Amino acid sequence: MISAPCRLGILAALIPGLPVTFMEMKEATSLSDGNLHVQTRKLHDVGYIEINKSSKGRRTVTEFRITDLGRERLRLHVMKLQQILDAESSADRPASSSSRADDSAVWA
Repeated sequence: MISAPCRLGILAALIPGLPVTFMEMKEATSLSDGNLHVQTRKLHDVGYIEINKSSKGRRTVTEFRITDLGRERLRLHVMKLQQILDAESSADRPASSSSRADDSAVWA
């Protein structure tokens, strides 16, 4: 769920813990309105973020906030990535003649 770059970006924008409006999130992630709506709905459906809507005058303001579950899942995701990086850097591998910039098995 988190490995998709757009969803990872959404969660990263919410790490400080303050609510982020739809427009602020759109600016932070560079996602289109439709894509932001779809991706935040997916994160909401699994309990990683809260979506709150309120009326301000004649407008509806949508705000997002990361949940404790979302913060924990993001923390676990980052830990797994760090383990992969640590394993890569400690591996005693001969120089590769691969033309790819990243020849790790994770992305194969």
